[in-house]
Amino acid sequence: MVWLGGWLPLSAAIGGWSFYAVPVETFTFLFTDIEGSTALLGRVGQGVYERVLADHHAIIRSGLAGHGGREVDTQGDAFFAVFSSAPACVAAVLAMQQALEAHAWPAGEQVRVRMGVHTGQASRTATGLVGLDVHRAARVGAAAHGGQVLLSQASAALVRQALPPGAALGDLGVHRLKDLEQPERIFQLRAAGLPDEFPPLRTVPGGAAAATRTLPRDLASFTGRQRELAELVDAAAGEGGVVGIHAIGGMAGVGKTAFAVHAAHRLAPRFPAGQIFLRLHGHTPGQQPVDPADALASLLLTLGVPAAQVPAGLEARMALWRDRMAEKQLLLILDDAASSEQVLPLLPGAGGSLVLVTSRRHLSGLEDAAAISLDILPPEEAARLLVRLAARLGLSADDAAVAEMIRLCGYLPLAIGMVARQLHHHPAWTAAGRAAELAAAVDRLELIATENVSVAAAFDLSYADLPPDRQRLFRRLGLHPGADIDGYAAAALDGTGLAAARRGLEALYDQYLLTEPAQGRYRMHDLIREHARALAGRLDSGGDRDRATARLLDYYQHTAEITGTRLARQARTSPVPAPAAGSAAVPDLPDPARALAWARTERASLLACLDHITEAGQHARVVALTAAMAAFLRLDGPWSVAVTRHATAVQAARQLGDRPGQANALNNLGAVRQLTGDYPGAGRILAEALDLYRDLGDRVGQANALNNLGTVRQLTGDYPGAAQAQEESLGLSRDLGNRLGQANALNYLGNVRRLTGDYRGATEALEESLGLYRGLGNRLGQANALLHLGIVWRLTGDFPGAAQVLEEALDLSRDLGDPGGVAEALNETGSLHLARGDLSAAGTCHRQALDLAREIDSSWDEAHALAGLGRCALAAGRDADAEAGLRQAREIFHRMGAAETSGVSAELNALTKTRPAT
Repeated sequence: MVWLGGWLPLSAAIGGWSFYAVPVETFTFLFTDIEGSTALLGRVGQGVYERVLADHHAIIRSGLAGHGGREVDTQGDAFFAVFSSAPACVAAVLAMQQALEAHAWPAGEQVRVRMGVHTGQASRTATGLVGLDVHRAARVGAAAHGGQVLLSQASAALVRQALPPGAALGDLGVHRLKDLEQPERIFQLRAAGLPDEFPPLRTVPGGAAAATRTLPRDLASFTGRQRELAELVDAAAGEGGVVGIHAIGGMAGVGKTAFAVHAAHRLAPRFPAGQIFLRLHGHTPGQQPVDPADALASLLLTLGVPAAQVPAGLEARMALWRDRMAEKQLLLILDDAASSEQVLPLLPGAGGSLVLVTSRRHLSGLEDAAAISLDILPPEEAARLLVRLAARLGLSADDAAVAEMIRLCGYLPLAIGMVARQLHHHPAWTAAGRAAELAAAVDRLELIATENVSVAAAFDLSYADLPPDRQRLFRRLGLHPGADIDGYAAAALDGTGLAAARRGLEALYDQYLLTEPAQGRYRMHDLIREHARALAGRLDSGGDRDRATARLLDYYQHTAEITGTRLARQARTSPVPAPAAGSAAVPDLPDPARALAWARTERASLLACLDHITEAGQHARVVALTAAMAAFLRLDGPWSVAVTRHATAVQAARQLGDRPGQANALNNLGAVRQLTGDYPGAGRILAEALDLYRDLGDRVGQANALNNLGTVRQLTGDYPGAAQAQEESLGLSRDLGNRLGQANALNYLGNVRRLTGDYRGATEALEESLGLYRGLGNRLGQANALLHLGIVWRLTGDFPGAAQVLEEALDLSRDLGDPGGVAEALNETGSLHLARGDLSAAGTCHRQALDLAREIDSSWDEAHALAGLGRCALAAGRDADAEAGLRQAREIFHRMGAAETSGVSAELNALTKTRPAT
């Protein structure tokens, strides 16, 4: 839509989004001219030609007078008229044709008159009727041949409605009435109230009235976007004599039009030739996108080119448009573009003009266009927008209810504006009440609406643009329990190949229905996801939705099983199940590093899937997926989260009567309970797991549970019990040929021997363990064995050897991304520096370990770091600091039930005994 002459803009702003409408009326236009008039003038001369024109005008005016027609504009041989109805116009045309055929033309000339009829819409102005359908009528007439009348599809449909039953158009003159081969697109412009001021009109010499300052009004409520505005203004200032093109993109409702209009008002003084707003209707209900040829005709009319002088055909109009724009500095907004192909013919070819294009697509086909992608508003800007539009006394951007409402609106300007208007027009509503209603709503989108405008309707327009296969993918993405998705998961969800899924995701990204927070990973805005899920609920059967979700869960389960195998600290009690026949592709995860990277990338999705299947009561899936994630949950934590997940898996296995699954879940739960510092609880749970494994005859499970139970016994000071458990675990693993189980048992058996003073036995066990880990390529196990060897060699006075293995352990832990291993290695390195007398280096290591321990919520590492800092302070003669650090460490060790409690207590007692009396 273009603001022409007296077209009256009305801006109804909702948040950062606007729509525009003009008051229009429906007319039937008649266009006539003389075919070959230029040749006729050259043939007969000016005098005869003027007589022909006079006769032509007389016949046409007589037909108008007899059938209620009204003359609008006559220039040369081109004649415009309007009628109140299409049947009346056709009746007048038939009468005119009879008169034209019977007329004796001057000098015996055979004059052929062309006629075109088109029903459409226009606005009344001081200069006449203005609108796209005016020049469309001329186009219909120009397509006719002499002696033939063409009806546009719109007029033909209206004429048919007026015919008697059984009659046809041919009854009005078969050889003279024909439909256009290509249907006309009728632009529906809703009538809305009139503004206080009319757009300025100015006269172009030798042409029609032109309105080239036609920007919609700026929004007083416009909020934020200062960075994007500054970038656009700066770029426009530096573009000089070339045509600057800026493609402003974003999802529906993000405020693209409002941003473009606001920027245009700020930039308007730089463009003295004018500022034009042209709506291309890429997403207007009930309308097709504007044809570039129609858009060019509108732009030419805007510049003051008379309708009769607008050439036919896209190429001719492009040439005239670029000619008229060559020396101008004009600002042009092309709003709501459907594609780059729609925009390219409308771009000026030279001059210092600026073109702002808004679209719901990434217009990558616009060469040299600067892309401006608008995202949702930051929380503080969103809050200010809601408060400003709600216009409520006492409502503040800091209110908790405001924060909740903008969160539930997804920080989307359109949604925020609607909720704000609701509050503004309902004084009885409270902000807190509306926030609670939105939070409790099953379908938030139903509540976010005003009059005939809604967020769901705005999303529907983008959805309607998609082909069927993309629409299906869009709906199925709404079924994903998590926020992010990649091509592999999308392929599983949609039941397609990987390449097709990636193309589909990219196509939805191109339509701003997805964002791409990281390469190859896509995300839906919360409200768009809700809309996609609602569409799936309406358009897809329950069985189809269930199968799609099951494929997705199967994919995550299988890939998590592979990841769990790569990251496993203990031997599996059962092999990784093979994928189902015809299942989706899975990423290549050949080593622990890639497996860990995948697990960390998919962490949120995996946990969301766990939540989904737990809520759905899919107990078998809960048991299997939690077990597959066990090694990852232990490595990355937070361990409190891991405890909750494994406890849920234990309950699910019990409800299923799945005793092997229950034993595995108990073993995993006991291991992470130990990491949280709950040693008594861990011991009870691991003993229960061991009993279950023994009842089941699962010797691999027994070896794993004994290894974990032995570690807990060691930490609580039960060294004989710890040694017995590790030796039994070692024997079982040797009988089974389980080298990983042997390495684990030897590693922690070496620890027990070191704690009982058997340093030679400890070294032997740890070196054997290290060799097994290296043979297996298990770098995590190597880091643990090296750490424990470093402790032994420090205690035996081999400081260089200890330094070497501790440095290697620290490097391995860092490479593996194991924060717990890093904290332990830092603490032991700090102890080594203290033994060497380097208090500064020791303090640095313990402080780094303390920060990391608190970050990962590791009570064990926190207590060791505090104890180490206390010992450093004691060695430096800072007794008060030493006592504070040791007391904090003792409190944590005591809470955990750790054997270190007695050692730290002894150090505290010695410190207080040697303190001088005051």
